[in-house]
Amino acid sequence: MNKWKVAFFVLIGSIILFITIFIFWAISPSEEIPIPSENAVNPSDSVFLVETTAEDVEKIAMKYLTDELNNPSLPIDIIVDKAIRLNSELTIFGVTVPFSMEFEPTVNEDGNIQLKQTEVNVGKLNIPPITVLKLMNDAVQFPVWIIVRPNEEEIFLDLSRLTLLSGSRVRAKEIDLENNRILLEVIIPNE
Repeated sequence: MNKWKVAFFVLIGSIILFITIFIFWAISPSEEIPIPSENAVNPSDSVFLVETTAEDVEKIAMKYLTDELNNPSLPIDIIVDKAIRLNSELTIFGVTVPFSMEFEPTVNEDGNIQLKQTEVNVGKLNIPPITVLKLMNDAVQFPVWIIVRPNEEEIFLDLSRLTLLSGSRVRAKEIDLENNRILLEVIIPNE
């Protein structure tokens, strides 16, 4: 056989193997990430109730992400309106594809926020939401308080791990995006 034919078949086989491995990786379930719990308030702590709007939360979220990721030109854009929309880009096989994801926020009993995915748009491609979350989690090193859970199609915001000045903490009380009302508790330790 001609050496060019052998090289051609080796190249084709390598490409098919690479695509097969990528597809297997993309559709295989990722490891189960548990939700942290217990965000208790000490009786001696001072608790302030803060009411804010979606616009302010959008600005604060972008500021914290920019600071935590040490990247002033963050490839992620967060829009808080009737839902929480995340816009960014994915690079797949050297092609940059814009994507957007929409999340419905809920507050759990510990004061943390679960962003349940309700919609995903990846250019003109039909990519499952689990794959987009998995790719996003692998591409971006999020701060410890942002937990991407691809199998559950959600992003978990562990506000108890969010670092504020002088040991203060934040807990979500209520998120009502329809009425543009977000209630947060700021817990300041007195000890």
